[in-house]
Amino acid sequence: MTVNLEVSEGVGTVRLDRPPMNALDIATQDRLRELAEEAARREDVRAVVLYGGEKVFAAGADIKEMQAMDHTAMVLRSRGLQEAFTAVARIPKPVVAAVTGYALGGGCELALCADYRIAADDAKLGQPEILLGLIPGAGGTQRLSRLVGPSRAKDLIFTGRMVKAAEALSIGLVDRVVPAAEVYEQAHAWAAALAKGPALALRAAKECVDAGLEADIETGLAIERNWFAGLFATEDRERGMRSFVEDGPGKAKFS
Repeated sequence: MTVNLEVSEGVGTVRLDRPPMNALDIATQDRLRELAEEAARREDVRAVVLYGGEKVFAAGADIKEMQAMDHTAMVLRSRGLQEAFTAVARIPKPVVAAVTGYALGGGCELALCADYRIAADDAKLGQPEILLGLIPGAGGTQRLSRLVGPSRAKDLIFTGRMVKAAEALSIGLVDRVVPAAEVYEQAHAWAAALAKGPALALRAAKECVDAGLEADIETGLAIERNWFAGLFATEDRERGMRSFVEDGPGKAKFS
């Protein structure tokens, strides 16, 4: 399989495994969607790490496969491409991308689907589709601009240039830069810590932020209000408040 799901300590690692560069061909895209949907529904998966291995996250789409496609073929395929990445973005649990080596084109777009990005100090990210006479087609024009702002997104998309880890951190494209040997370890630790948290509250927080960004402030506040009140019906809320009152903050153990 070109993508695998392994579960440990409540953390599901979605591992790209298509050597040498984890090129995202159609079969890999479809498998990615399948496993994202599986991770979303499995109760033993409480947080997710996206990982491509020690050498490369994903260097983009399979260009040879794309070269053989005409307009009609891509019209039929483009929705499936986007839906694979959207399935990752909609996992209702914390998701962290562990970025090593190259995250280019579709690889960068996959990292954009995560809630948090930890990159190796020698990682390189970018959207080089313009160099092929194309634009990003798996969400890059939308997610990148929402993450780093429209002018920085346009710079990266218009030029197709790669950015090194330090610049990616400075513009908000990644959230933490660590030595290459520590990327997966730190990403797994981030996910494992959240896997011990209140699952419904984390789901609510993610949905409020993501849905709120797509709406006006009043709609966003309504989404937040409904989730906030709804969480008062959960056992985790009872545990959290009881632990706070009896033992102090930060000591609750959630079911």
